[in-house]
Amino acid sequence: MTLSPAERASLPTYPISRECPYRPSTGHDPLMASGPLTRVRLYNDRTAWLVTGVAEARALLSDYRRVSIRNRGPGYPLLNKEMEKVVDSGYADVLFGVDPPEHTRQRQMIMPPFTLRRTARLRPDIQQIVDEKLDAMEAHGKPADLVTLFAQPVPSMVMSFLLGVPYEENEQFEVPAHKLFVPELAEEATAELGEYLDGLIGRKEAAPGQGRTGLLDDLITGHLHKGELTRDELVHIAMSMLVAGTDTTTNVISLGTLALLDNREQWEALRDDIDLIPGAVEEILRYVSLVEAFARVAIEDIEVGGVTIQAGDGILISCAGVNFDEAWAADPDAFDIRRPARPSFSFSHGIHRCPGDNLARLELEIAFRTLVQRFPDLRPAVPISEMESNNNDGTLQRLYSFPVTW
Repeated sequence: MTLSPAERASLPTYPISRECPYRPSTGHDPLMASGPLTRVRLYNDRTAWLVTGVAEARALLSDYRRVSIRNRGPGYPLLNKEMEKVVDSGYADVLFGVDPPEHTRQRQMIMPPFTLRRTARLRPDIQQIVDEKLDAMEAHGKPADLVTLFAQPVPSMVMSFLLGVPYEENEQFEVPAHKLFVPELAEEATAELGEYLDGLIGRKEAAPGQGRTGLLDDLITGHLHKGELTRDELVHIAMSMLVAGTDTTTNVISLGTLALLDNREQWEALRDDIDLIPGAVEEILRYVSLVEAFARVAIEDIEVGGVTIQAGDGILISCAGVNFDEAWAADPDAFDIRRPARPSFSFSHGIHRCPGDNLARLELEIAFRTLVQRFPDLRPAVPISEMESNNNDGTLQRLYSFPVTW
């Protein structure tokens, strides 16, 4: 449906900035009230369908024959200039930005270490990493920055361990990984990270089995050397997993801790009954709704939720909408870790569901369990209003620092 300039200008703008760093804006409420699908206007004056209904979200994320994740087409909805630069950099040209059969082939290669059974074996290693980082935070003294001393290094070390990336070289991959989400630095960051990973792959090929080994080594011997994977694909897969597997979990740890501390009765409930941890993790994932929306584009006309999405239309599956839909959670505006543990929509749905969801849940469970046991009197050292966050510009919500005391 072609909209007139006046009709386009009258559409609600999206994304919606957060008033509170750890939960989506209540500005989503009128959009949700208007129905499960709403047309919205983006920063570049393009439009997209915002999907806030649970049933409609499931249907569209499962419909990979008529709904594409390819981010290079004209209809694909980008939420800001930053995401435009990230797409242009080539960062998402594998896994997150391809459809079957490419996606199926790549996903099958990386999935073995992410099964529930294989992930569970990492519990002692993750616990050791968490303990070491909390020891370091305690030794640092108060106040301490929870982001740089705990939330950031834990996922980075876990992913390094799983991939077989030497963590002692962390600056060579963490620095460009952080620069990746600065629009003017995205292409430079992708090049730097790609150069480092290409060099690491070369070192692993020259001395197989030596040093830290992991999934990267398995992909080299099991797929690269058999011609089932190109070197460029391998570099981009390693890049995507290293960045996505650290940045998301880092932000959930910091924002989830803030949510618990700002709702003190919830922190105290978890402190007094640590068996609430599975439900607490799911509630944090739901309430934080870290990813603003999952972007797709229709490749055929689709009838859903009482509207027709036309071929070429952009689609945004709203985490805030689905996770706060009353059909998904009773009294959704309440932050309540006592809810029965129910997987949120935060890892997406369908064939593009996050492959590392088992690992992320395990990391979050260990991180929150150990944090509340080690620091039962933890509290923010500054008011929330003084904490620097990106206020959700359409990318991952994050705290840049989180001073705490105890």
